[in-house]
Amino acid sequence: MKRLWQHCHLATMKDGAYSTIEDGALVTQDDRIEWIGPRRAVPAQPYDETHDLKGSWVTPGLIDSHTHTVFGGNRSGEFEQRLQGVSYAEIAKAGGGIASTVRATREASEEELFAGARKRLASLLREGVTTVEIKSGYGLNLDAERKMLRVARQLGQALPLTVRATCLAAHALPPEYVGRSDEFVTYICETILPTLANEGLVDAVDAFCEHLAFSPAQVERVFQAAQALGLPLKLHAEQLSSLGGSSLAARYQALSADHLEYMTEADVKAMAASGTVAVLLPGAFYLLRETKLPPIDALRREGVPIALSTDMNPGTSPVLSLRLMLNMACTLFHLTPEEALAGVTTHAAKALGLAKSHGMLEAGKVADFIAWEVERPADLAYWLGGDLPKRIVYHGKEITHG
Repeated sequence: MKRLWQHCHLATMKDGAYSTIEDGALVTQDDRIEWIGPRRAVPAQPYDETHDLKGSWVTPGLIDSHTHTVFGGNRSGEFEQRLQGVSYAEIAKAGGGIASTVRATREASEEELFAGARKRLASLLREGVTTVEIKSGYGLNLDAERKMLRVARQLGQALPLTVRATCLAAHALPPEYVGRSDEFVTYICETILPTLANEGLVDAVDAFCEHLAFSPAQVERVFQAAQALGLPLKLHAEQLSSLGGSSLAARYQALSADHLEYMTEADVKAMAASGTVAVLLPGAFYLLRETKLPPIDALRREGVPIALSTDMNPGTSPVLSLRLMLNMACTLFHLTPEEALAGVTTHAAKALGLAKSHGMLEAGKVADFIAWEVERPADLAYWLGGDLPKRIVYHGKEITHG
């Protein structure tokens, strides 16, 4: 179906900038953008539908490029502990943290995991998120990791949402492998990854490179196994300490390295050379009351693309609003509103390997876009919370008014 969307201003986000078209229009053919430009130049042809966007600002659909949406249990008690002075590392050592979520996730049924994740995703959908990455990593054995990734696939089928599924089996050491981390890495490389990849459940592979998770040498083994299977790579790196994980990610041409508070100048240069995206996660920074800022000036200077995400997870970033992350990125990390918006559109698409089809308003790309009733694009980062009025278009079809 051919649709004309007109009487709007377009923030196309080409090259990571607003790239504004005033008084613009879009033509969509089924699920793709066929034409975009000034309204005065709209192609003269018959349209099945014509939509008046009433002077709104149109942006690409928002992309949440790092989430742990599928999980069992609740860790609000640990939030209280941290506020009482207990560190994240101390909680993990006592059997909390990721380990407590692993227990709850293993015990939950597929139906229970789906229902919980769907409720959490509802908040993102209302905000205009049209693409999301969902990681496994709370199963830590073949059956439970499979269960999580199956739920991720089901969410993408049930909701107006593009879902990318990432296997994060190298997230933490499960209790049955205590003291045998190298053996667990072998299990991941020889059993979990090949099996789940063969079942079509994996779009990318991630790992947690940190002193309380896996060493760079162990992560490299996971990367080599993933590459042998033809799977793209991502990495949790430099969140709590500097281990050179982001340089390792760059060496393997990873799509992204995420967190990055403790990355060095050498890490930044390595990522710039490889084109690896820096995914910053202000929700975890805020909730952990971190004080070490990611090296924003160095990332800018070297031209490393900066993406933003909720890091939605039950322990360190129970964030249900991607737009709130725009504000936090500006106030905590000193990004501009334009950089923040690029971080959840253009650069977020690149962080998921979707740059050819998503993240910009451009002919040939998927017709995912939001028409916001705001005065300027900066309003998306300016307003703290709340539901901004909008119209959401997913794959060329309007799905809601809000």
